[in-house]
Amino acid sequence: MTIRILLIDDHTLFRSGIRALLQRQADFEIVDEAADGVEGIKRAKQHRPDVILLDLNMPGLSGLEALQLLVEDLPDSAVIVLTVSEEAEELATALRSGARGYLLKNIETEALTSAIRRAAAGEPVISEAMTAKLVQQFRAPAPAPARQDDTARLTAREREIVQGLARGESNKEIARDLGVAESTVKIHVQNILKKLNLASRVQVAVYAVEHGLTEAG
Repeated sequence: MTIRILLIDDHTLFRSGIRALLQRQADFEIVDEAADGVEGIKRAKQHRPDVILLDLNMPGLSGLEALQLLVEDLPDSAVIVLTVSEEAEELATALRSGARGYLLKNIETEALTSAIRRAAAGEPVISEAMTAKLVQQFRAPAPAPARQDDTARLTAREREIVQGLARGESNKEIARDLGVAESTVKIHVQNILKKLNLASRVQVAVYAVEHGLTEAG
């Protein structure tokens, strides 16, 4: 299966470098690129790519503004923020706005290609350094208490899976940790989304951190 990718970044040299790196992957196709958010949205609607790599800091329409429009207009496209910003607030805003991932531009090539494949498969992808900042962002000064009517619906197994999602683990990794089938984890994830009235794995991870559900017990 070929993963179709759109690049949106105002730095020409960076786009060229990313394009050159990704084109070496047999299962990747760079369908187009854009230098700003407005043009990026136009080309995204034209090509309807599987994955969109989006910079945050661009002239005119900002990356976060473009993200919200892309998620609204192209819900089947996975948007990965690829940025130099290590601000926890921007990370949290991007995830709440529907980004499938948040990666730093100093990422290694192998990690980037792996993240793109995981995002295309529906998994959230967050740079390890930013995961720690996400936890800090939502735990300061203290985690908000979880609503009893939401969390009471979760079984003990579902709580364990929520903890895995909060760590950014894939279904396969969670299944390995818990000693169950990957298909079983997938079913549990769907049940968790329904019980918490959330739309994505990323939202579950953010919810878990916000409500202090990341620890056992």
